[in-house]
Amino acid sequence: MPTVLVLLADGFEEIEAFVPVDLLRRADIGVTVASLNEHRHATGRSGITSHADVALSSIPGKLFDLLFLPGGAGVKNLRADPRVRTIVLEHHAAGRWLAAICAAPTVLHDCGLLTGKRYTAHFSVAAELPAILADERIVTDGKLTTSRGAGTAMEFGLHLVTLLTSAEKSAEIGKAICL
Repeated sequence: MPTVLVLLADGFEEIEAFVPVDLLRRADIGVTVASLNEHRHATGRSGITSHADVALSSIPGKLFDLLFLPGGAGVKNLRADPRVRTIVLEHHAAGRWLAAICAAPTVLHDCGLLTGKRYTAHFSVAAELPAILADERIVTDGKLTTSRGAGTAMEFGLHLVTLLTSAEKSAEIGKAICL
């Protein structure tokens, strides 16, 4: 069974985090949601407080098939936590999938992983990431996949299912949810 690690920081965008998590779990993919703090809670941009599966500190050095970074204002907290940089670089070095949506590609940029890559992100970070493919909803380049924002979360989640399982499984889930 493929595995996914999702990092939640206060201020995360709920739609961008939980639509993909839901779709991945429907595909029987092992998803672990980790909070940056020890109390295993994170409050999203819309004030919804979520209980994570684990605290990030409980999984040092563990590699997953895909590392997923949701966007939103909480990206500033992801960028400020040195553990996030370490995890991103460890997954990259091991040839694992990296997925980021909205402003979260800035975390990949901070790690030096966007140079020479095709990617997209939310228009709010265009000044920082001038090579954004603004007309693309989802961009995959090598083991890096990015998406634009909350409005692309459903499509992005199904794309992640395709990457980790198959296009058939993704279509099956799409049909089941009346997409």
